[in-house]
Amino acid sequence: MNIPEGLNVVYEDDVLVVVDKPSGLLSVPGKGEANQDCVVARVKARYPGCIDQPSVHRLDQDTSGLLALALTAEAHRDLSGQFMDRLVGKRYIALIDGVVDGQGGTIELKFRLDPDNRPYQVYDPVNGKRGVTRWRKLSVEDGRTRVEFMPHTGRTHQLRLHSAHEKGLGFPIVGDRLYGTGTGPGQLKLHASLLRFRHPVTRAPLEFVSPAPF
Repeated sequence: MNIPEGLNVVYEDDVLVVVDKPSGLLSVPGKGEANQDCVVARVKARYPGCIDQPSVHRLDQDTSGLLALALTAEAHRDLSGQFMDRLVGKRYIALIDGVVDGQGGTIELKFRLDPDNRPYQVYDPVNGKRGVTRWRKLSVEDGRTRVEFMPHTGRTHQLRLHSAHEKGLGFPIVGDRLYGTGTGPGQLKLHASLLRFRHPVTRAPLEFVSPAPF
C-alpha cells in the first residue's frame, strides 16, 4: 500500500527524529494490510537509511503527542535503555469525563491484559503489574477536569485505566473507546505534551513540549 508521507517533525538529526503524532494514527504497524500506515512506516519512507525497527516507545493509536524514534541501531540501543531505566521525563495532558476530587496525588494500581478481551486491561491486585502515575488537577471545564499526568511506569493503557478505575480518578478520559464512551478512533483527549531525555550520541539534554490540541 502507499504510505502517506505526512509527519509533524519537531526535531531531526542523523540519528534521531521526534514527531508530534496525531490522534488516530498508529505508532507501529498493526495486523492486516489496512493497518500498515503508522508513524514507523512514515518515518522509514521519509528517512531511507533508517533501521527497520526505529520505535523506542509507543503511544496508543488514539493518544496524540510526542514520539521519539531512532534512525540508527546505536541510537536505538541507547534510547531504549533510557526508557527501560526510567530516565526519560514524560508528561501528558488529559481531559477527564467528570469532576475529579482532590488537587493531585499518586495512583498505584496493579493491572494486566484480559486475554479474552484484547487489548483491554483489567485491575488485578494479585497477578497484575504495578503501574504508578502522579497527577495534578489543572482546571475544571464544563463538568470535565483537565489533568496533568506524570507516569513513573509505562504500562499498556496505564493512564487510561488509572483514570477510569474507581481506585484511580474514577472517570474515563474523554473519548476513550475502551474504558469510556468514545465511539471511534481519534476522539481520545490524551496528549503526550512533554518528552525529556539525553541525546543518544552527544549526551546533551533534550526537551520537547507540545501543547494539547484540546
